Amino acid sequence: MPAGPPSPSADASTPPTLVRRLGLGDAVVLGVGSMLGAGVFAVLAPASAAAGRLLLLGLAVAAVVAYANAMSTAQLAAAMPTSGGAYRYGRERLGPWPGFVAGWCFVVGKTASCAAMAMTFAAYAAPQVQRPVAVAAVVVLVAVNARGITRTARLTRVLVTVTLLVLGAVVTVGAWSAAGPGPVAAAPPGAPPCPSGPCGGGVLGVLQSAGLLFFALAGYARLATLGEEVVRPRVVIPQAVRAALAIVVAVYAAVAVVALGVLGPDRLAASAAPLVDVVVAAGAPGGLWWVRVGAAAACLGALLGLVAGVGRTAFAMAQDGELPRALAAVHPRHRVPHRAQGVVGAAVVVGVLVADVTTLIAFSSFGVLVYYAIANAAAFGQVGPDRRTPRGLQVLGLAGCALLVLTLPPSAVLAGAGVLVAGVVVRASRLGAGRRGRRRAG
Repeated sequence: MPAGPPSPSADASTPPTLVRRLGLGDAVVLGVGSMLGAGVFAVLAPASAAAGRLLLLGLAVAAVVAYANAMSTAQLAAAMPTSGGAYRYGRERLGPWPGFVAGWCFVVGKTASCAAMAMTFAAYAAPQVQRPVAVAAVVVLVAVNARGITRTARLTRVLVTVTLLVLGAVVTVGAWSAAGPGPVAAAPPGAPPCPSGPCGGGVLGVLQSAGLLFFALAGYARLATLGEEVVRPRVVIPQAVRAALAIVVAVYAAVAVVALGVLGPDRLAASAAPLVDVVVAAGAPGGLWWVRVGAAAACLGALLGLVAGVGRTAFAMAQDGELPRALAAVHPRHRVPHRAQGVVGAAVVVGVLVADVTTLIAFSSFGVLVYYAIANAAAFGQVGPDRRTPRGLQVLGLAGCALLVLTLPPSAVLAGAGVLVAGVVVRASRLGAGRRGRRRAG
């Protein structure tokens, strides 16, 4: 049976810890919920613009890179089942600096992702009042997370169920239809233009498509950041990562096949809401409302998991003094890092208020790839009973991260590098000030 909260008589000098309450089912649900977010409802259009009829090949490349990264992350999480994800792994396996870089990139990048998910939810649920509704969603989900991780898992289970039902209905409607020409929404902002003639294709197009689709698959890291709250983590985390990734790749493949079959690559690339257009083209316009419900549920599920994961990484960094130590507090009743989650929630609200979805996603991408590159490097050095996968998977994951970062717009690379350098400079200045203070005291 999982341990309960510590008694009030516990040694006050003992560092605060989280409680292991998540079993395999809850862990899989959280992983699926983190991956089935805005991506399946939005990423197909720009991915089709890049790859054309080779969209499924782009998905296959993204799935291979995601699998390599996921297995590296799972191997590390099984050996070090604590909160913090690649921050903790980089710090323990490679040293404080790589750990800091991984944690900083994760916290900053995924905070931007949270804001993007909130904005996407509001765009489907209430486009006329997008920002206020997005802010309200963030506040509500941070409050849910503050009530405890089991409540997070229960709500995620409901949202994932709604999302899968809606996607199943879309696939069924599309698969049984003989679609004729129908209305197609305008191209989404920031979607890569199609070249003249058939849309997309070629090696570069497939890689660009894989880069976009990879970020829609990358939610498996949320399981690693929750490692301190999973029962039997050495067994459960690897199983949950494999199961969640397999489920999501299968769902994405089914949706992509139907969208390509109903709309074709050119119409799919031009669509602002691909699944809405699939339903319309299939002759079921009355289904628009439940497609929007599914999109909203998916975004809320991903946002819920993201907020939990980012809060745990900030909590772990605060425990080590890399962030203000006040963020290392654990709520005495609900056993969650409530201060860290509150600060993350406030940062997400700022992102919602000052940036658009395209900017937020681009800003996040650089940090995600750096995060996974460090995770692969950390997993490469594991030996003995901690080694559960061939080193070739870590090499593949690291090479995949390097390759996919080349698909990012230069502006995203520059913005991400600028934020990374700023974090490094602040840390170096703080360490230098600490050394000078110790010399004066000595």
